Amino acid sequence: MRITRCDVLAAAIAGCCAFAAGAVAQGHEKLGPAVFDWDRMEVKETDVGAIRNLIRQPTATLDELEMHITTLNPGLSSHPPHTHPNEELVIIREGTVEVLSGGEWKRLGPGSVIFNASNSPHALRNVGTAPATYHVINWKSPATPAK
Repeated sequence: MRITRCDVLAAAIAGCCAFAAGAVAQGHEKLGPAVFDWDRMEVKETDVGAIRNLIRQPTATLDELEMHITTLNPGLSSHPPHTHPNEELVIIREGTVEVLSGGEWKRLGPGSVIFNASNSPHALRNVGTAPATYHVINWKSPATPAK
């Protein structure tokens, strides 16, 4: 049996497709046990402070888990009031913030926890004299509304 150029081309295309499928599958790999060391997190400067992006991928029970840590400079807001379909936890690490929750602005300090319900208007601003740092945990499940 003789190998033709067409056979070589077909094998090359099949190999590329297999490689691409493997790369796509790795991008959707479920998160297993993990730790995130504060001293090893990459810090990216932003217009309002800094961010440490930790993870954004599916887990065994969630379509997506996204976690990041924001440091917000004094007198600034992370963004205007907004909504999104996913639910979200915010845990204040340091500083003094005001959050829009349930239609009211509330002042909170270190150790405070905020739950932003699905499609509920929310916002956060640093009302202190020092940077405020907070952990953000977002998730999407099969029950998360499309909008």
